[in-house]
Amino acid sequence: MTQATKPRETILTIDRVAVHFGGLVAINDMSFDVKEGELVSLIGPNGAGKTTAFNVVTGFMRPTKGEVHFRGTALHRLKPHEVAGAGLVRTFQRTSLFVNDTVFDNVLTGLHRHGHASAWATLLALPSMRREEARLRQEVWEVLDFIGIAHRASELAGSLPYGEQRLLGVAVALAAAPTLLLLDEPAAGMNPSETADFMALLGKIRQKGITILLVEHDMALVMGVSDRVVVLNYGKIIADGTPAEIQGNPEVIQAYLGHGVKHA
Repeated sequence: MTQATKPRETILTIDRVAVHFGGLVAINDMSFDVKEGELVSLIGPNGAGKTTAFNVVTGFMRPTKGEVHFRGTALHRLKPHEVAGAGLVRTFQRTSLFVNDTVFDNVLTGLHRHGHASAWATLLALPSMRREEARLRQEVWEVLDFIGIAHRASELAGSLPYGEQRLLGVAVALAAAPTLLLLDEPAAGMNPSETADFMALLGKIRQKGITILLVEHDMALVMGVSDRVVVLNYGKIIADGTPAEIQGNPEVIQAYLGHGVKHA
């Protein structure tokens, strides 16, 4: 079998996950997987359970039952920083930036997770620490150039237009060197031109070998970039298929109040 036809490895498995809040069922028996190199979108009406699913995968919430595995590691037993250490890094629906720090320093914070200087070297300001800091600062510029916001490096994160704050959130996540990047409504607040640029950016991220799990309300974006789309409604998966299959699925169209996923 050639490299071109080799099946993709399944790297994330969500197996019969349920989340209950008292008598409320937020997620019910959810199962799907993500293969290496895929871009999978998780969509559904407001309140369908999408962000809850993200919270379970990334360790911010424990499932009532079920399991989440990433390359053999049981994520449902880990804390958020341990999940990030395993290679899964997320952005948030509401930007979680250091708004009073510069754009540059926000990305530098994400990179420090991969710093190699010892505590003693840092404390004594040894040459190894200075070399390490210089390396990290160069990497910050590379990330900012890649995302397209290097010209904002010296500005305070909180002063950026909302669409660029979303981009900075992606930059901080990429700085942590994810294997699997989870994006929670990254295009929220972007105008059509910014959204088109973001679609192109997603393609560049995939070219770096990063797998993407996306939650997004912009259906034109979802249908334009996804390999597969998983549809949640009232905490249950009602469809899982290609964008073309999802667009023609009667149950999905009904879930979106009869308007169809193209206009939801």
